[in-house]
Amino acid sequence: MVMNNPPHPGEVLKELCIEPLGLTVTEAAKGLGVSRKTLSAILNGKSGISPEMAVRLSIAFNTSSESWLNQQSQYDLWQAEQHRKELHVTQLSAA
Repeated sequence: MVMNNPPHPGEVLKELCIEPLGLTVTEAAKGLGVSRKTLSAILNGKSGISPEMAVRLSIAFNTSSESWLNQQSQYDLWQAEQHRKELHVTQLSAA
């Protein structure tokens, strides 16, 4: 099922994982084994969730890697669909 305007996974991470635990960005980044800059970019919607980050999040927060990648995929697809008419693609079919 495709959502309308899904949230960036960084927003979900912040609201459902980091804030409820009372963690600072620095503490969460240290726990994830990434830099504060890397985590901050994700939380602010400037970077996406990579497969490696999905695994890190699954370990840290006892979630599934797939759930993080699915959120990222849904977000990216929705963003791309907003520019569908700008793509200038011709429909191709077999002769």
